[in-house]
Amino acid sequence: MMNRNVKTALGLVAVAAMSVSTLAACGSDSSSDDSTGSVYFLNFKPETADEWTKLAEEYTKETGVQVKVQTAASGTYEQTLKSELAKTEAPTIFQVNGPVGLASWKDYCADLSDTTIYKDLNDQSLALKNGDEVAAVPYVIESYGIIYNKDLLNKYIAMDGAKVSSIDEINSFDKLKEVADDIQAKKAELGVDGAFTSAGFDSSSDWRFKTHLANIPLYYQFVKDNITSEPSSIKDMYMDNFKNIFDLYIQDSTTAASQLSSKTGDDANSEFALGQAVFYQNGTWAWSDLEKAGMKSDSVGMMPIYIGVDDATEGLATGSENYWCINSQASDANQKASEKFLEWVITSDTGKKALSDTMGFTTPFSTFNDVSTDNPLIADANASIQNKKLTQVAWDFSMMPSEEYKDDLGQAMLAYAQGTGTWDQVVDMFVNNWATQYQEANS
Repeated sequence: MMNRNVKTALGLVAVAAMSVSTLAACGSDSSSDDSTGSVYFLNFKPETADEWTKLAEEYTKETGVQVKVQTAASGTYEQTLKSELAKTEAPTIFQVNGPVGLASWKDYCADLSDTTIYKDLNDQSLALKNGDEVAAVPYVIESYGIIYNKDLLNKYIAMDGAKVSSIDEINSFDKLKEVADDIQAKKAELGVDGAFTSAGFDSSSDWRFKTHLANIPLYYQFVKDNITSEPSSIKDMYMDNFKNIFDLYIQDSTTAASQLSSKTGDDANSEFALGQAVFYQNGTWAWSDLEKAGMKSDSVGMMPIYIGVDDATEGLATGSENYWCINSQASDANQKASEKFLEWVITSDTGKKALSDTMGFTTPFSTFNDVSTDNPLIADANASIQNKKLTQVAWDFSMMPSEEYKDDLGQAMLAYAQGTGTWDQVVDMFVNNWATQYQEANS
C-alpha cells in the first residue's frame, strides 16, 4: 500500500484559483454534434507521443471514432493548453499535473464521478476534486530515483580498493558519495566517462533537477512541519543536503559544468545506455528509451535519491503528475466519446498493453491488477512500495506555486553549477521566491 504522505500529496483538493473566464467564453468545442462525437487528446508526455498516436489509430480502426492526438513540446504544456483551449476545436481530453494545475483549469473539468476511469481506481482518494466533483483522475503512478548500471557497479566492486562489496551497501548519501567519488577517480580504469550522467539543463532535462531533485528536501521539510496542503511560504531547511547531492551530480559527472546548459535528456539517456556512466537520475518511464538503446532488463536497478536525512527508511519518490480531465466546454457528444475512449484505454487488451508495456506505466486502475511487466524499474518501484520498512517520498513538487517558480530555481541551479552564481542565490529562489510566486498565483 502506498504510504499516507504519497496519498495525501496526490489527493489534495486544490485551494488556489485562477480566473479562466475569458477562455471559457471562447473555448467551447462545437466541432461535433453528431451522436458519435470525436476525441482530441492533448498529451503531456513527449516521450510517449508516438505510442499515443498509434493507440488512437487502433481505436479509430476498431470503432470508427476519430481520435486526434497532439503532444506539447517539453516544458510548454501549460502554454500550449491555454492556446488550444481558446480554439473552436479545443482538446476534449487534457491533463493537469496536480492541485496547482487543477486550480488553473478547474472551470474546464467535467465531473468524472460516473466514469469508468474513476470507478476503476484502486484508490479513489488519488483523484483530484473540485468541490464535490471528481475533476481529474490519475492514469499513471510513477517512481523515480537513481538508476544504476548493475554490470558497471559489479565491475567496480571487483576492483581493488572498492568502497563496497555489494550494491546493497549503497544505502545512504555518505556511502553513495564515497562510491561515486571513487568511481570518478578510477573512471579510466573502469572504462566510463563519469559516475553520473550529465545533469543537463536543456528544457528536455532540467525538470529532473529543478523539480524532481528539489522535491527531496522539500518532502522532508513538509514531513517535519506536517504540511499537507500548498503552503504560502516555506523555510530554509535541508538546503545543505540539497547542495550536497547536486554537487555530487555535477562534480562526479561525464560532463564539464560549462556544458550543462545545452545538455539534453537524450544525452543523459545515451550516456547511460552506452555505459559511459554508472548512475542516472530518472524514473520508471525511462526504461522504454533505455531498452530501445539496447540495455537488458537484468542490467539496471533503481535506488532512492539519498540526501542524508532519513536514508535508512527512504523509499523511492512515488506519485503522479499525470491526471486526465475531460473538457466540460466540449459538446456532449465529444465528452461522451472522450469518456468511452479513456474507458477503452484502461479496459481493452490493446490499451492495457500500450500503457503497461509500450509506455512502461504503472497504472492505478483495478483493470491492470492482473498485468505483469518486464520493466525492471517498475519491479524495483513495486518492491520499494511493498517494503514496510521504507517510506515512499511523496511528490510534493506538485505543490510548487508555479512553472515560473520552477524555471527561476532551475536558472539559479545552472548558474551555480557553471560558477556564475552562488548557492545563496539557489536558496533564495527555492525559499523566498516561493512566497513571491504563491502571492502572484493567488492574487
